[in-house]
Amino acid sequence: MKSPVIDSKTPDDCISEVASSVIYIEPEKEAAVRRKFDKYLVPVSLLFIVLSALDRNNLGNARVFGFDADIGLKGGQFGNINTLSSLCTFLFELPWTLAVRRFGARKALGAAFLLWSFCTLGTAFIHTYGQAIAVRMILCACESGLSPGFAFLYSTIYPQEQAGKRIMTTNLAQCISGAFGGLFAYAVQTMGTRRGLAAWRWLFIVEFCVTIFIGGIGWIFIPDSAETAWYLNAEEKETMRLKKQRDFILRGEAKFDRKWVKITLTDPFVYLLGIAFFTSSVAINGFGVFLPTIISGLGYASIRVNYMTIPVYVLGAISLVTQVYFSDKIKRRGAFIIGCCVPVAVGYLICVGTPNPHAGYAGMFILVLGLYPISTLAVTWATNTFSPDSKRAIGMPLAYSIADASSLVSSQLYPSPQGPRYIQGNAVSAGLTAVAGVLYGACWLLLRRRNAKKAKLIAEGATTNGLEGDMSLDSMYIL
Repeated sequence: MKSPVIDSKTPDDCISEVASSVIYIEPEKEAAVRRKFDKYLVPVSLLFIVLSALDRNNLGNARVFGFDADIGLKGGQFGNINTLSSLCTFLFELPWTLAVRRFGARKALGAAFLLWSFCTLGTAFIHTYGQAIAVRMILCACESGLSPGFAFLYSTIYPQEQAGKRIMTTNLAQCISGAFGGLFAYAVQTMGTRRGLAAWRWLFIVEFCVTIFIGGIGWIFIPDSAETAWYLNAEEKETMRLKKQRDFILRGEAKFDRKWVKITLTDPFVYLLGIAFFTSSVAINGFGVFLPTIISGLGYASIRVNYMTIPVYVLGAISLVTQVYFSDKIKRRGAFIIGCCVPVAVGYLICVGTPNPHAGYAGMFILVLGLYPISTLAVTWATNTFSPDSKRAIGMPLAYSIADASSLVSSQLYPSPQGPRYIQGNAVSAGLTAVAGVLYGACWLLLRRRNAKKAKLIAEGATTNGLEGDMSLDSMYIL
């Protein structure tokens, strides 16, 4: 009798072998699992990013009713707080995304949630410029992994052509938080001082209570991986496991391979997209933090500023949903991004060209038509482009981090002495947005050229070009 053969292959070896054969998953079953993630995960990611954006951006609303005076800020010190906070966002996005890849989304993003929540509470009790810098730097360091972390998780669940509608939640959350933040800040402003605490301090105390309660419930629904979500039944978990095997070429091995660090860092698309994202994000970051300041500078009374931001964000949300929907539908990224750069530049130029407050306010509505779709589609383009997971976990947050370095610029664009029109800040935002349009065009040309080379080799009968991941002949780029 022969001895039993012990299979010494690792799980990744087995996955690779299965992936080499055809794995069929009934489209109805796969769609049913996606709908379940749409029901449980996508709303949670939206809530998390709404809460984080609210905690971060309401510093701008707090400024309208006394933050600067109570803390003793002078000159460009408010901008310095945002600059140094943005530095932490820039530095910690890649580590957080790698933590999601290594430890799972639930553990990594849950830790980030707890840390930023208590930093929000800490903001209510600061009294000096130095304390403001410290607490906001820590807050931004903790929040920085949310958007790239959820985007990475989405890339493991949804097909490339459907990722945009889910990644869209990042900027949809920015619109919601902008609209709600303005309304909420206005309500708190009417309360005035209570129990010896100024209204802006109560703003952050109440935000902490809301964040810790809603976020705590939402945390339960974030899975460590698509195959382990507790709200999937056994058949649905098996469907996601088979999907992971089927998508082996795009996903790669479960274990992180260090070779992808060098491959990613030598891919010029990472830097070209990152720089393009940088130039377009100056306008985005400045808009989110300084919209109340811009409207106030246009001549409107401070008590009206916070609620006047609401319709601007509502229009931005409508434009975002519409453009991302059609981008996914026709599987095009570059054309939509480049087109969105036009209204952003035009809106800022209106503010530069006329002192009329009504025209300036109208300019905000024009620029928001393109503002949020740009960043959503840029992130989606990155997740669609980089593969396998190991390269995506480095390339996507790296491009993200390059973009977020723009906060170091945008946070300095609207110093108080340059009010009420802030011509310099608006002009720089318009000019960099125009540059961004050119750079995104270069990104499109680079990927189009790569696709053409792959198509030519395949037509000539080649089965490999000696490259791996998204650079191989096994995949074509979405343009």
